[in-house]
Amino acid sequence: MPLSKRDQTRMERQLSSCLREACEAAKAEIVGFSWLTHEVDYARFPESLQVTWIFATEAQRAQAIEEGHAARMQALTRAALAEAGIDMAALIAAVRFDSEEACKRNDGGDWQRRLARNATTRH
Repeated sequence: MPLSKRDQTRMERQLSSCLREACEAAKAEIVGFSWLTHEVDYARFPESLQVTWIFATEAQRAQAIEEGHAARMQALTRAALAEAGIDMAALIAAVRFDSEEACKRNDGGDWQRRLARNATTRH
């Protein structure tokens, strides 16, 4: 059953709050990490939920992944979603890593367009 508008608003607040905490923890731990965002289509919730962790540069993104920080960011995501009451069975598919540099190069810095395109290319 789809979430009502009221439930969607409540869930969005919970998600934002919990992910904000994960973001602050990552900023303190992971070099080059800048911010995160999430997208969701509540008509297909929670399957449509996508969390994107964004670094300043592609080099910093690659280095963080190489150093094993992807697992930490996935763990932070999992904890944030659990705190918001969301059980994500396919969490790895719901987490992406990106960079400001790649967005500027490929999408002229337009994050809305980039995230929308990434959402449509998900399996």
